[in-house]
Amino acid sequence: MAFTLQLGETAPDFELRATNGNTYRLSDFTEDTLVVFFTCNHCPFVIGSDEVTRRSAEQFQERGVRFIAINSNSQQTHASDSFEGMVERMEKQRFPWLYLRDQSQSVAKAYGALRTPHFFVFNKERALVYTGRALDNPREPEKATANDLEQALDQHLAGETISQPLTNPIGCNVKWNGEDPHWMPADACDLV
Repeated sequence: MAFTLQLGETAPDFELRATNGNTYRLSDFTEDTLVVFFTCNHCPFVIGSDEVTRRSAEQFQERGVRFIAINSNSQQTHASDSFEGMVERMEKQRFPWLYLRDQSQSVAKAYGALRTPHFFVFNKERALVYTGRALDNPREPEKATANDLEQALDQHLAGETISQPLTNPIGCNVKWNGEDPHWMPADACDLV
């Protein structure tokens, strides 16, 4: 059995609290295209690519795409990944997406989130049409040569077949509470 969601599979449901104080389920989002991405507060790959992700979210929001961020990282590993840290980050950064807390890590496990950031794009039927990275160099976006997420969204919205629907996410691994279901060291934050 694969440990990450496969192309064509349906988005797992969730019920998670956002930094705005509200709780959301998958069914609360009615947009034709939904981008669910796993992120956190401290990862240098996330922080490095924040502004590119912001621009993508703003650009595609105008075309009917909704971005939803989920933080599943254990605050035992990084205290800054607490819900309070998320609220503080959103108040400071004012990102154009909802920021949800997956305290139990069950949503990250259901989606098979591998790294931060890790993007999952779903169509109107909530079938997975793209998964992987946004930038090919999220830590140093000025050195990036491709934005695979934007390419996939452009092709999807144009009704075209996505030419590269699967890429390797680049970033820190998700910080698990105890046993890591992806068999990586709990403190790994590497370049692949």
